[in-house]
Amino acid sequence: MFTNKVVIITGASSGIGAETAIEFSKLGGNVVITGRNKDNLEKVAASCQQASPENLQPLIVISDMNKEDDVENIINKTIEKFSKLDVLVNNAGVLESGTIETTSLDQYDRVMNTNVRGPYYITMLATSYLIKSKGCIVNVSSVTGMRSFPNVLAYCMSKAALDQFTRCVALELGGKGVRVNSVNPGVITTGLHKKGGMDDSDYEDFLKKCAATHALGRPGDASEVSSVIVFLASEAASNITGATLPVDGGRHAMCPR
Repeated sequence: MFTNKVVIITGASSGIGAETAIEFSKLGGNVVITGRNKDNLEKVAASCQQASPENLQPLIVISDMNKEDDVENIINKTIEKFSKLDVLVNNAGVLESGTIETTSLDQYDRVMNTNVRGPYYITMLATSYLIKSKGCIVNVSSVTGMRSFPNVLAYCMSKAALDQFTRCVALELGGKGVRVNSVNPGVITTGLHKKGGMDDSDYEDFLKKCAATHALGRPGDASEVSSVIVFLASEAASNITGATLPVDGGRHAMCPR
């Protein structure tokens, strides 16, 4: 399905990004994986190569989405090796807790820079190549972009901005044959919340609570998101652009009663 296609996945060292890289590899894609953790990326690369029907080795680019030189390097290295780009998956993101009373400007900057400025810049740099290939972009957003939640203020704002970015860029590039969509996961068992500050016992309670907060009564799995990312990047989704697609076990439709 993705034979001879070149796919960049940011934040591919764990979770949804890692799963997505493996999924594209299974389907014959030339995968470029980026992230800050070299060891993890090498493990993901090995899994990708194993999954690839042609034993294709991913291109690893160590990068921090907050550093402009690093972002430029992702595109430069990709074009240097493959001379083209077909799919950009903007997956790198951070989650931090905090309310308007407890958050700091530093936290706001960290979250907005990684979740909004990073995707904005790499998309700017990738656009001319995607126009040439009539390619597509999939942004990894969140149910928090579609609905409001307390105590994750900067994160909710960043994902709402990413959803608007998805729609605007879809309108700007639609006439040039480039599709732009986002997936909006609910709670996915990737450990993102632990990185965001939860300890083991809080995380356990949080996952149990998913029985009440998600219509399907459970959190999701990274592979349930990666399969939708691959669908949106495929010809099967050739008439879909500007969509924000919840992959959240129905959480976006829930109302407390």
